[in-house]
Amino acid sequence: MVDSIASSKEPEPPRVPERGTLVVDTGRGDLVGEFRGVAGPYWSLRPIRGGPEWEVDPAHVRLAGAGERLRAETARANARSREPCCDRPPPELRR
Repeated sequence: MVDSIASSKEPEPPRVPERGTLVVDTGRGDLVGEFRGVAGPYWSLRPIRGGPEWEVDPAHVRLAGAGERLRAETARANARSREPCCDRPPPELRR
C-alpha cells in the first residue's frame, strides 16, 4: 500500500542553478549550455561558444559533469582566442 502512494508522487522539479552554471540539455543530444535564467516554465540556456539562447524544459536538464565542463571551458577559450582583439588596430592599419 505504501509503495503505491510513493510511486504516484510526482518528482520534484529541479532546483534552479545559479546564472552561468554549465548544464546539459538531454533533450538535444546532451548539448552543454550556460544557464541564463528562467523564462516562464522554461530555462534559458546559451551556447558555450556564443550565439542565440534557447529554451528548455527543466525536466530535460542536468548539471554538467567534470569532463563536460572541461570540454565546454576549452571550447569557450578556443572561441575567444579566435576573436579579433579590440585594444589594437587591425594589421592593415598598423605602422
